[in-house]
Amino acid sequence: MTANILEILADAARERTERNRAQVPLEEIRAKALAMECDTGFPFEKALRGDDIRFICECKKASPSKGLIAPDFPYLQIAREYEDAGAACISVLTEPTRFLGEDRFLGEIASAVSIPCIRKDFVVDEYMIYEAKVLGASAILLICAILTQEQLDRYTEIAHSLGLSVLCETHDEEEMMMALSCGARVIGVNNRNLKDFTVDINNCIRLRGMVSKDLVFVAESGIRDASDIAMLREAGVDAVLVGETLMRASDKKAKLDELRGTI
Repeated sequence: MTANILEILADAARERTERNRAQVPLEEIRAKALAMECDTGFPFEKALRGDDIRFICECKKASPSKGLIAPDFPYLQIAREYEDAGAACISVLTEPTRFLGEDRFLGEIASAVSIPCIRKDFVVDEYMIYEAKVLGASAILLICAILTQEQLDRYTEIAHSLGLSVLCETHDEEEMMMALSCGARVIGVNNRNLKDFTVDINNCIRLRGMVSKDLVFVAESGIRDASDIAMLREAGVDAVLVGETLMRASDKKAKLDELRGTI
């Protein structure tokens, strides 16, 4: 493969955005977003603060590394189970090519639950931020590895002006400096290297010291059991994003309790 998966997904997102823009122009989607409540109080980041690790639980049908995870994908039922189990937030994949996500998943889930939802996608254009707002998201994901510093700064500014939080995703020290410079208040470290799919949960522990306690620090990917959570808790991680582990669990409440170490 000449291009890594992030480049492939970013290119696909650009093509998808151009198709959507042809159907609904930027000016129209922006006007719809601006007509919505912007003084939101940023519920996503508020939900991730607390005395113990908070859980962002992911609705994900497939992934590039694992292929099809959930052949049957009752996403509304899954989202409600997460909420009932005590999830702080729900992450909804809308990327269609490798994750088999759809925009409607986000819109329907955001309407069906009372906890904040984040649009999990590969944002490469401001158009996608306005889309997220219109779909009912409380937050968006911005991935430093596919954006310039100028884009990161601009997209963070747009999101905050709409009342959307930003989960700014990093993988290494260079990307962490980008995230700290853009004004993001929620910074994540992806323990999966999306260039080769290797996973190292110690990656977020290594980078934890670069982030002030005033910001929300999120560990993403590779979290399998209570021992992982205990290690992250000890390292001062505020929240974790858990996808495949929960998606494969038949009893999601029991799995969350197990991860927390309460059973």
